[in-house]
Amino acid sequence: MVSLPACLALSGLLFTAGAAGVFLRRSALLGLISVELMLNAANLNFVAFWRHGASADGVDGVMFALFSIALAAGEAAVGLALIIAIYRRHRAVYLDELTELKG
Repeated sequence: MVSLPACLALSGLLFTAGAAGVFLRRSALLGLISVELMLNAANLNFVAFWRHGASADGVDGVMFALFSIALAAGEAAVGLALIIAIYRRHRAVYLDELTELKG
């Protein structure tokens, strides 16, 4: 069994890599993938805390993780639909080239 600090360290590394991808990448598709990586880091935290501190009948961490996976699937579908619609209109998926979206 893997220790809780090891799981939290791995989750922190995944979250940091995802956050760096969101802030440093220009492509909207890579930004979406980085957000998914951050959500998976949160899921790892949910399951790690459930595994190391759950009672015999408690499945709260797993339920949170499943709910988060369902939200991530919806977010990915909507995000990909937006990226495809923007690409069809502007022929660009780089975020700094989309000046029309500025408020």
